[in-house]
Amino acid sequence: MAYKILKIDPYLKDYEQDIILRMKNFETKRAELLGEKGDIESFANGYNYFGFHRTKDGWVYREWAPAAEEMYLTGDFNGWNLTATPMTRLENGVFEVTLEGRDALKVGQKVQAIILSNGQLLRRIPLYATRVVQDSETYLWCAEIEDTLKEFCWEDEKFKIPQTPIIYECHIGMAQEKYDIGSYEEFSENVLPRIKKLGYNTIQIMAVMEHPYYASFGYQVSNFFAASSRYGKSEDLKKLINKAHKMGIAVLLDVVHSHAIKNEGDGPNRFDGTEYQFFHEGEKGNHSAWGTKLFNYGKNEVLHFLLSNLKYWMEVFHFDGFRFDGVTSMLYHDHGLGSAFSNYDMYFSMNTDTEAVTYLQLANELIHKINPKAITVAEDMSGMPGMCIKIEDGGIGFDYRLSMGVPDLWIKYLKEYKDEDWDMWGLWYELCGRRPKEKNIGYCESHDQALVGDKAIMFRLCDADMYSKMNKFSESVVVDRGIALHKMIRLITSSLAGEGYLNFMGNEFGHPEWIDFPREGNNWSYHYCRRQWSLVDNENLRYRELNDFDGAMIKLLKTNRVLRKKAESRWIHQDDKVIIYTKGDLCFAFNFNSNKSFEGYFVPIGQKGDYKVVLSTDDGLYGGHDRIDKDYVYTCEVTADNRIGFNCYLPSRSAVVFKRVK
Repeated sequence: MAYKILKIDPYLKDYEQDIILRMKNFETKRAELLGEKGDIESFANGYNYFGFHRTKDGWVYREWAPAAEEMYLTGDFNGWNLTATPMTRLENGVFEVTLEGRDALKVGQKVQAIILSNGQLLRRIPLYATRVVQDSETYLWCAEIEDTLKEFCWEDEKFKIPQTPIIYECHIGMAQEKYDIGSYEEFSENVLPRIKKLGYNTIQIMAVMEHPYYASFGYQVSNFFAASSRYGKSEDLKKLINKAHKMGIAVLLDVVHSHAIKNEGDGPNRFDGTEYQFFHEGEKGNHSAWGTKLFNYGKNEVLHFLLSNLKYWMEVFHFDGFRFDGVTSMLYHDHGLGSAFSNYDMYFSMNTDTEAVTYLQLANELIHKINPKAITVAEDMSGMPGMCIKIEDGGIGFDYRLSMGVPDLWIKYLKEYKDEDWDMWGLWYELCGRRPKEKNIGYCESHDQALVGDKAIMFRLCDADMYSKMNKFSESVVVDRGIALHKMIRLITSSLAGEGYLNFMGNEFGHPEWIDFPREGNNWSYHYCRRQWSLVDNENLRYRELNDFDGAMIKLLKTNRVLRKKAESRWIHQDDKVIIYTKGDLCFAFNFNSNKSFEGYFVPIGQKGDYKVVLSTDDGLYGGHDRIDKDYVYTCEVTADNRIGFNCYLPSRSAVVFKRVK
């Protein structure tokens, strides 16, 4: 059978056997897990069996711990007697205990699992715990009992996931201005309305899965089924998602299945006393750069755990999809560290973790079976062929991959080159280059570029002047340049770099400084771990101008369906530092020249018609100099060399969007 991916990407012709092997691995594992008549949705039901569940007459708790010799449940309910409540060993390493009486366990009580393995007594947090809290006195982490029979009243049955995701990446804890950790409730009340007003139709929430170390940004997960208790209760997260849906906003979970925390008492590492229960043995099970544990994707029980986890977040919390973290690390045995991925041989070699590829295919099949409109995004910098091709066509099944090379290019330009040395052709290539028939999420910066040790674009552009020159009554050529380029970078990236767009919380208005979580090195300060919304709310500061431009830009993208159209005619002039292209009825004209404005610059359109300005980065409303006439009608003419277009004024360091009016 010739898979469609081979026609989509002719360069894969020499790797046909590798694609065949990819699909054979998927079909073999799928049959192994599901049998002839099984379905993947029914397979991924671990959370309905394991963990704590109310019964008619009490509670039942089940756990998978194959290497355990004995297992007990302890907690507030039995005075923390470690062996007073033994569990019964069933088949396949499953342990179970039934507690008679509806009050045998009470909501809010804390519990732990006790495991005897190879002569050791191990205190563990139940793997399927849905709420995990830290004791304020002992600092130990325990599971906390939730009412599993309590139904949440969802009001989102009419919600439809947007076809084109315009994503606001956010972190609940640092979404508040106070020197503390924000809550789900505060985010719903204070931040969701801002997101809605700007026009974003999707939020991507980071750091939801429970993690003991706050400064890990949520990327060292301990408890995969627990919504972080730092921000409130599970019901508060459901309320947030319900409210977002009522606003027409989809909600993606930043899911971390690429690795897990190495702590033995907090997460799945050595849960039953063995390192191989969930992870690879020896060094293969350790991530050398991250100091975390690596899942064994070839083990059926691990697949059951991870797939059940995805279904849990979709079914119980109504998440509309996932951004998969660390996909490159999953795909390769060396985790892509130091690899340039300069040729196709690197995608199909002994270095490729084919079991991880199979897991990602299974995950995408499951997600889209649960909700065909769900959105999956891969964080993959390697460019693995077929990442966003349908599984049946020989792909891995994601909807989008992140355009990870784009922010790297912007950093390189801003950090290493003078404005006059920017390469317009290099910029065009990076913004438009992607694998055939595979969709991308374009972005110029995410949370990665805003972390301490790096700099957000606006902070990189303006640095110290942001502390004293961001008010509307100051004059600063540094801030003027920063504001101009901030808008241009966002407009060209959002309109070219993908079929979706992403922005990190606060970067839309040029949030100053970096992100630095409270840690020992900064004396556990929250100063840099918050968003200063008061800056954008202050009408006397120029942050408001950037924020207003972002809203106008998003409106333009949505109203004209820009992200669903390909760039058509283009004009790139390196010496002028000009890039012009059309998308449908829109024409985008960028003049990156730092000091040269062009009078009567010819804008090649390719079709006759009249055009008017619909967006200008030079608009005074957005901190510009009002050098563009927004009311003038530009009429296309045919030149002597048979080009169709019009002449216009292109101010230095500005961008103009024209729309065909007839």
